[in-house]
Amino acid sequence: MKYYPLLLTALLAGCVVAPPPRVVYVAPRPPVYMPPPAPEYASPPMVVSIYEEPPISQPEPILVRWAPPPMLVESPYEMPYSGAVWIGGYWVWNGNWVWAHGHWAGAPRPNYYWVNPYYENRGGNVVFITGYWSPPAAVFIAPSLSLGIGFAAVSVGVVAGPAVIGSSGVFVPAPPGSRLGIVVSAPIGTSPAVVTSAPPVVNVGMRIQRNVNSNNITNSNNVTNNVTNNITNVTIVAPASATANGQAVNATVPALAHMAAAMRPVVNAMAPKPLSSQAIPAYSSGRALSSLPPPQKVNANSTPGAAAQNNAPPRPVAQPAAQPVAPAISPAPVSSIANQSRPGDQGATPRNARAFPATPPQPAPQPSQAIPGKPSAVQPPQPKLSPDDQAKAKRVATEQAAKAAAKAHMDAPPKAKVDAQAKAAAERKKQQEREREKEGERRPAN
Repeated sequence: MKYYPLLLTALLAGCVVAPPPRVVYVAPRPPVYMPPPAPEYASPPMVVSIYEEPPISQPEPILVRWAPPPMLVESPYEMPYSGAVWIGGYWVWNGNWVWAHGHWAGAPRPNYYWVNPYYENRGGNVVFITGYWSPPAAVFIAPSLSLGIGFAAVSVGVVAGPAVIGSSGVFVPAPPGSRLGIVVSAPIGTSPAVVTSAPPVVNVGMRIQRNVNSNNITNSNNVTNNVTNNITNVTIVAPASATANGQAVNATVPALAHMAAAMRPVVNAMAPKPLSSQAIPAYSSGRALSSLPPPQKVNANSTPGAAAQNNAPPRPVAQPAAQPVAPAISPAPVSSIANQSRPGDQGATPRNARAFPATPPQPAPQPSQAIPGKPSAVQPPQPKLSPDDQAKAKRVATEQAAKAAAKAHMDAPPKAKVDAQAKAAAERKKQQEREREKEGERRPAN
């Protein structure tokens, strides 16, 4: 028994218990962010930019075999007078799709209102009616499906573009930088400028919705026209599969053309300024094609982050040197945009009103005359005063001179004081002379 403890000790000494393995936790590396590739936007082709002279009544529709290009970007300058309407800024037909440059204009006759252009996808072709001035009692009549519409004349050498890609019915051209042929479904009377700030699209799916309920729905020639009043905004809706950046769109933009055109664009495809200020009459069936200026290049660039800033206030607007306007007339009440009855109505122009830039151009500073040994400096030009302002400035200068003279007179010593000072000076001089004489008498003669 006495050996049992020794045996137990030996047995325990031979058992080695290994410690549990150490568990080491390694934090996974954070994923490296790879920004998605920048979307490629369609490069706009060479375009012809003109000023179009709009008709003063609804013109006959024409049929074009291919879709208008995506919209271009313009910067509306300040409204020159109350009642002016921003017209143009969209694609028109004149042997090819040409750009009608936007500008302010007044109604040619009292109470006439502006009607936005009409685009309709009809079997892959485009039924087109250019923008026009409408008489006050007239209403817009959409072309009937049974109406025989002739194809428009095509200029020599023009290469046809792709057919319309989109749903049948009324549309506006796609946003700047979009795939050629794609169009955006929109209600009748929608200004094409509303899509200027939208992202470019590469597939169908973008559409325009009005933000007010329609009333007085009429049906004319199998085309439904909604008569809507007080339209101030529209909503642009598009799924992510339709846009070039792969992001869905649900944005509210102004319905008025000049406000929508002033929104920040995603693709800044600036419309070139027309080479001639002479307005070209709108094309109509059976009429010879007008002579057009040569095409110009469009410079397009993407503005990152612009899509998130579409609801920002409109940017400052530019002021072109000269713009063609319609003759001025007496004032008329301003109406809201409508579609069937008065789509795009924006009022008439005051009598004797004319278009002019809000701020007159200032002359460039001229260098001053060079002085030897000193560099010449640039002096700002002196503003030219009107006769009234010149008279006022002269009157102010005269009053200031009179005040200065009166102050100098008040600060001068009185005449009596001056006389006393002069008399004292004369007495001092005489006293000095007497002292010199006495000094001479006291000196002994040699």
